[in-house]
Amino acid sequence: MTNPVTKDRRHFEDLAVGEVIDLGYTTVTRAMMITFATQFDPFPFHLDDKAAKASLLGGLASSGWQTGGLSLRMLVDSFLSKIASAGGLGFSDLKWKNPVMVDDTIGGTVTIVDLRRSESHPQWGIVTLDFDVRNQKNAPVLTMRLANLVDTRTPGGPA
Repeated sequence: MTNPVTKDRRHFEDLAVGEVIDLGYTTVTRAMMITFATQFDPFPFHLDDKAAKASLLGGLASSGWQTGGLSLRMLVDSFLSKIASAGGLGFSDLKWKNPVMVDDTIGGTVTIVDLRRSESHPQWGIVTLDFDVRNQKNAPVLTMRLANLVDTRTPGGPA
């Protein structure tokens, strides 16, 4: 049975290994950094200019978790909200490559690297996505692999 909420979205069968999704861009402001860090990651190098300058980061920097959250938001806006996503399964190989500094603009791509049907739940497929998030200087800031469930149109169809 087709989910009425996602019936007009792309399903598992519509996706292809090698497909590249453009995430778009977002600029990370000082206010965004401090608001996030105050609530979720209150280390001095995310909150205090003087402490941040003396740290290995060399200046106020976004929490890596904030970078991850912003990357996920860009993925939802550009891809997950357009497919019959049933939810995330988790991530692996998360790497924060370079710090995101005040007023950096981040964006990048996500590539579908694997598609397989769930053996135990044939109404779902599993899409595996590789993130490549970079700043405005094209320096990598985050990479990770994410697995997501996607509704199928034909449960039990070909793998």
